[in-house]
Amino acid sequence: MASSSTALPGFRDFYPEELARRAHIFRAWRAVASKYAFVEYDGPPLEPLDLYTKKSGEEIVGQLYNFTDKGGREVSLRPEMTPTFARMVGAKANALRKPLRWFSIPQLFRYERAQRGRLREHFQLNVDIVGEASEVADAELLSVAVDIMRELGLTHEDVRARVSDRRLLNAFLEGCGVTAEQRAAVYAVLDKLGRVEVGRSMQLLEAAGIDTSDESSPLMQVVSSGGAVDVRLIESVAAKAAGGPEATERFARYLRHCDALGIGAWVTLDLSIVRGLAYYTGVVFELFDAKGELRAICGGGRYDDLLKAIGGTDLPALGFGMGDVVLGELLTERGLWPEPQQDAVDFTIVAGNGAVHQDYGDVLRLARALRDAGFSVAHGMNEERYKSQATRNQVDGARKAGASAVVYFREDGAVEAMSLLGKLTGAATHAVDAGAALAGDAQAMQALRHWLQTQRAR
Repeated sequence: MASSSTALPGFRDFYPEELARRAHIFRAWRAVASKYAFVEYDGPPLEPLDLYTKKSGEEIVGQLYNFTDKGGREVSLRPEMTPTFARMVGAKANALRKPLRWFSIPQLFRYERAQRGRLREHFQLNVDIVGEASEVADAELLSVAVDIMRELGLTHEDVRARVSDRRLLNAFLEGCGVTAEQRAAVYAVLDKLGRVEVGRSMQLLEAAGIDTSDESSPLMQVVSSGGAVDVRLIESVAAKAAGGPEATERFARYLRHCDALGIGAWVTLDLSIVRGLAYYTGVVFELFDAKGELRAICGGGRYDDLLKAIGGTDLPALGFGMGDVVLGELLTERGLWPEPQQDAVDFTIVAGNGAVHQDYGDVLRLARALRDAGFSVAHGMNEERYKSQATRNQVDGARKAGASAVVYFREDGAVEAMSLLGKLTGAATHAVDAGAALAGDAQAMQALRHWLQTQRAR
């Protein structure tokens, strides 16, 4: 039984430093998505159970946090965002301008064994495009993912984009003599290349009726190489299948578009990128750390049939998901987290030599006036301590808390600010008439703002 004094297994507490790191990732996600003209949306964290059981892969269905609610409805916490996205788009498909460019940052839940890079909850960037069938959209989508890596300080030497295409793969398998009935079993083998020994992969193929005796055959070359083979081999075999030349040319155009978008150096053809979800129909991709030490950073692809299956809307679509857990581990390993920075408080109100003569209510009124003028303001929230604690101790506490300056009532009735951004001996000060300060006088506040900006610029 989990202790009530700790988070549940696979769940996280976010103390300020951890939350700052999460916010750093979120800022990068939003910044890049905005550069690509995507707009943000969200959906409910609780959905009808059948939204997932009908269209998601078996792996996800087995990991659902599902239950019967008090109204007798079978529901589940969302394990992924794409079905919700598809439902939302289907509900207003005719009214939405195409192509649609949406992104979201939901918290997702899956009941699975917590381990490195995989928890029972995580935040995930979802980026989706609807209404564009061209392979240009596929390249644009991958470019978003790559530019997020760049935004976070990563390069193509840190991260590789491993891409494949379901249509090209199907044509290749057909050219290798794999039947439609055998295809699912071969998919399963390809999906686990690199995680399962080659001998075991051969056994699984043999169990599906695939001849593995010729080690030089194209399919055996793919298996023994872990999925990464020369694209020319794939194209030559795929050309033998119905629709193969078209799939080959489409994928070649996709690679040319990636080059034009400046991401070609990040891309590697890898037929082991199958993606475990049942609804992918075209180009699929995953981002991995180049050292191969972590799980996939990101994964996605084209799912042209899903919107019709869920929302009844027949529109081409594609998207990816990028979780915060593996990405955070990679930033840690590469030393790319920014230095922890506490958001600087503009002013902390402390007791000056006029404190004993000043009504404590004026402290709160001063805080209100400064905040109304746009400053961030802290104070001790304790009248007795304000009047009894030595001023130097209050100033020291404000400095340790990261305040840029302290402000206090002087004995002559003025309000004075003192900079904490350098040595306290001879620190710069700025005086404001107390009446003007308490009234929030615009001219007085502007002068105070200019003074503070000057101190920070030194």
